[in-house]
Amino acid sequence: MHGTGVEVTLPEIESGSGFAKNDVLAVKAYRTKLLKWDANDSETRKGGAKIVAVNGQLIVFGTDVDAGDLKIALTQKGTLNVKPNKGIQMEPIWLPAPEDVWNRLKEISTSGFKNYTLAEHLGFSLFRVVIGFFLGALVGIPLGYAMGLSDWFRGWFDPIVEFMRPVPPLALIPLVIIWAGIGEVGKTILLFLAALWIMAIASRAGVSGVRISKVHAAYSLGASKWQIMRYVIVPNSLPEIFTGARVAMGVCWGTVVAAELVAAEKGAGMMIMVASKFQQTDIVILGIILIGIIGFGIDMLMRWAERILVPWKGRG
Repeated sequence: MHGTGVEVTLPEIESGSGFAKNDVLAVKAYRTKLLKWDANDSETRKGGAKIVAVNGQLIVFGTDVDAGDLKIALTQKGTLNVKPNKGIQMEPIWLPAPEDVWNRLKEISTSGFKNYTLAEHLGFSLFRVVIGFFLGALVGIPLGYAMGLSDWFRGWFDPIVEFMRPVPPLALIPLVIIWAGIGEVGKTILLFLAALWIMAIASRAGVSGVRISKVHAAYSLGASKWQIMRYVIVPNSLPEIFTGARVAMGVCWGTVVAAELVAAEKGAGMMIMVASKFQQTDIVILGIILIGIIGFGIDMLMRWAERILVPWKGRG
């Protein structure tokens, strides 16, 4: 028995004397193989020869003979089906070993995958996320502020935002493809829509959560509307906005992977999709691990930025 991808040379054995000659067989791990025991014998199955016992154990069609590290079964045609024991291990095509995933990481890091390096695949996915999130925040934050400060804006846009909020971004992929095609514009629009509603709701919640006593106190000190906005509403709404930004970045990162499954020349999602078509499970698992690590890193980065930029969060 030999492992996957191992070149095997069958050992030379003496054929032996008599009408039944010795046979040798190589079986790949996690596989089975038929042994045509009469291929080199003078007496064959066509002449009426048949196997009646293996290792002294009677064998008939429909039952297995346990030969220690393997099981042998008799087929309807009289050949022997050799099946090595798998133990508790799983076939690499379903779940590759950790060292295989690590070796694949080193290979792709140096030689690349589909004409692009691993850094280019991951970097391009991150670039798409940053652009989509930036555009979504650029529109969503002012929209949320307007909804929080104006009953007119809330009346017009609140139903739209609340309607689109529960719609998963992946459900919009067919519509975005019809609108903008399968190129970069379509992916950017999809990420923009993924971030837009989250940032709008977070901004609206931030404005609505500002204590009215702080606004009245600022007015009593002679502050103008612009000063109220600059020194009261914006600082007190930033914690909610950063919370929404963390959620939006996570949603965008998950969405870009799905968007790249549709059509992309490079990206983490494209790498996983192409690998799955060729049953390269180690690359698929590697991509999933990298996506999780990068997603966790993005969240940690957003938390760090929040601690630096909004140190007054949670302090009243």
